[in-house]
Amino acid sequence: MRMIVMMMGLLVCNLVIAQPNTEVPHGENSELVRDFSGFKWKMKMMLPGQGVKMGLPQIPPEDIEEHVWNIARVPGDVYTDLWKAGAIEDPYFGRNTVKAQWVQHYEWWYSHQFNVTESVEGQIVKLLFEGVDFSCDVWLNGHHLGRHEGAFSSFSFEVQDYLRVSKKRLASTNMILVKLDPPPQVNALVAGRKTPWFGDYWRDLAPFGITKPVKMISTGKVSIEDVYANNKINDDGSADVKLELEVKNADHHPKEMTFIATIEGYNFNSKVQKIEFNKKVNPGVNRISETMIVKDAKLWWPWDLGDPNLYKLKLSLKEDKLNHDFKETTFGIREVTSRWNPGFVKDVDVSFPRSTYINDKFHFIRSACWGGPPDVFVGRTNDEEYRKLIRMAKEANMNNIRIFGWHPPEIDLFYQLCDEAGITVWQDIIPLGTGNIPKEREKIDLIMNEAVSVIKARRGHPSLIMMEGGEEMLLRTRDAHFGRAFLEELGDSLTTYADLPYVPDSPLTCEVSREAGFKPKEAVHALRYFYGMGRELHEDWLLSLDYPIVPEFAITSVPSVESLKKFIPEDELWPPGLSWGHHWADLDRLKMQNWDVFNDAKSGSLEEFVNATQDAQGIIFQNGIEIFRRSKPKLSGIALCHYITYWPDMKWGIVDNYQQPKRSYDFVKKAYQPLLINLAFEKRRWKAEESFKGELWVVNDLYEAYPNCVAELVFKNDKGKVIKREIQSIGNIEENSAEKFFDTDVDLSKVKEKFYVELTLKNSKGEVVSTNDYFFLIGDQQEATKYFNQWGRERGKGVRKYSYPNYYRFFDEMTGENGKSLDSKVQTPRAIGFK
Repeated sequence: MRMIVMMMGLLVCNLVIAQPNTEVPHGENSELVRDFSGFKWKMKMMLPGQGVKMGLPQIPPEDIEEHVWNIARVPGDVYTDLWKAGAIEDPYFGRNTVKAQWVQHYEWWYSHQFNVTESVEGQIVKLLFEGVDFSCDVWLNGHHLGRHEGAFSSFSFEVQDYLRVSKKRLASTNMILVKLDPPPQVNALVAGRKTPWFGDYWRDLAPFGITKPVKMISTGKVSIEDVYANNKINDDGSADVKLELEVKNADHHPKEMTFIATIEGYNFNSKVQKIEFNKKVNPGVNRISETMIVKDAKLWWPWDLGDPNLYKLKLSLKEDKLNHDFKETTFGIREVTSRWNPGFVKDVDVSFPRSTYINDKFHFIRSACWGGPPDVFVGRTNDEEYRKLIRMAKEANMNNIRIFGWHPPEIDLFYQLCDEAGITVWQDIIPLGTGNIPKEREKIDLIMNEAVSVIKARRGHPSLIMMEGGEEMLLRTRDAHFGRAFLEELGDSLTTYADLPYVPDSPLTCEVSREAGFKPKEAVHALRYFYGMGRELHEDWLLSLDYPIVPEFAITSVPSVESLKKFIPEDELWPPGLSWGHHWADLDRLKMQNWDVFNDAKSGSLEEFVNATQDAQGIIFQNGIEIFRRSKPKLSGIALCHYITYWPDMKWGIVDNYQQPKRSYDFVKKAYQPLLINLAFEKRRWKAEESFKGELWVVNDLYEAYPNCVAELVFKNDKGKVIKREIQSIGNIEENSAEKFFDTDVDLSKVKEKFYVELTLKNSKGEVVSTNDYFFLIGDQQEATKYFNQWGRERGKGVRKYSYPNYYRFFDEMTGENGKSLDSKVQTPRAIGFK
């Protein structure tokens, strides 16, 4: 929702409100918004329960006592405010999260002073909190306004009766006080209402704070609480735009109101279309709908299927000539449906259709899990980071971003940027990264209400095209049938408010999911290679996967040396010190992954190791993406795990926490080309005495055919010398297709260790429309598999002995293995197996 925000001074400002006898024309903002964002806040620590007992809510609003509290920022979080104040060390650096754990055991008080010098008589003034993580109490001028729990739902209080209004400075001073409770410590008790603060990319520190803006909003007695431009595309090219409104009448008697709505192009030129209608608005909340017809509707499309056309809706609410409220929003006209994937039998292999169609066109999903927000401590995030990351996602040829159930629903700017870029969003509506939720009805209702608030706030964004209920929820639940019933009820609640495809959980192929009645081929979280490292070389594993969709495809890597220096202490950089493990560097698996790709662990130096992990991640992603894409339309989408990372870690992202792309980013960009020339092969290790054999394929996700195309293949040996060049006319490439065109082979007798393949696709004009490249190893695939298997068994012994999250297993000084011990304050433990 876009609102015109009044610019106010920090201390003495006027709150100008449309008075009952003032006429405001359509297009002006009669809903006046005062945004309290910024470094206008102060914060104070108290023992749990002591703030109220010590009388903090009774601080005189005009006093200056809270001026000596720590400076704070809203929106933000407690840890970032304390870090900037010098109370804690940067939690991102080294192992400082351990040092900051005391923070989450206290309550934190936030205060803000402001002045109101203009009368609010006859108006409704609301204090709106767009998001507080997790629970809080709010006071205004000593009046307890109320309490709220839930990190994702907004809440507000009517405050016109409690404001201090005067032309004089002291008498016009008001004070907001917010008490943040210590954050929850058991995620299962607040599942779906707070982001999980665990998982194998974070350490035990529960973020909390006033995470979204706080605003004061003034309207007339009748206000527009919600606007949804629901739409339906007609056969004649027009669209029905149904305005679904929630309107609140705060008066004690009905009012005859006039609604004036206009629609015009937001990112394209169009005529303004207008509708005016009258409705009786009773006291309380009213649900009102009216349909506008948009002729020759310009549809919203993902960027690779068309233009992401957006419309602007303005809505004024009047009583005779008096303007009570105004709203402005953008929306897109599009329809989303799902269809069954060919090759899988309904109710035998799968329970749900998993192919997405937008405006009746197949939308093959080239995605990555967001892995966000950009910072787990939202006080460190800024709007420019969002703009950069969405831009980079599109530049990497992604047409979708998946927000999965370990991360929160994103801020409005994220969806706005996706709307404008033509990037679709596949979303777990609330984070249910756990299966063990409360069974009490009143607690289930809280989860449902949180989910409904999330979908209502985001359903107007055309980029949102798929809803999911859980993330590996049934993988962990103790009661399969309760879990399924809950997820189905959640789906019923969500689809009441948004007509979008819904899937209960992901992947739905575990033994608990089977017990709950789901089928064996629902989806795959392609994680087995990493978690079972050593079972199979990556290409053998990838070729064994056969599912309709891949919601997670996970490979790890280490950030660049430049980025490492920002969060790893200098004396721990190389060989790896304890901070590597604390930031989730699984050193054994990283070495094995390197060996799989390069036939070498590449652990001779910091730069060699780092670059190899990124290249290995990229090459495995490339190979997997191409295998999956050649299976379309049987397979309908891929989401890498992850695109970004929300703190500096050694895990999944292809873009690190400092918004720096890893080398793997370029491999993904290449593999996600909408029009992709590619090579199918059965293995990466070939004996010198055999011929390499492969297949030339072209995958086209565009709805554009390419006639009379030519493919060129160039094979090179270790020294870069061409050992074969092959040029073939392949004729027509059909729109929305995946097709094999010919077999190829090359003699390897002149190759010693590795060889390279370069592919080029040219259109009928001779223009290059796609390129690709690979390298392969000279070796014995079977012998390499045996070696990899043995290494995997040895790695498994260490994991079983110390557990997977215990990074001490990499450091003999910490475990006391091999005669080592940690007995000096100046000793820096080093990871075993590195030079």
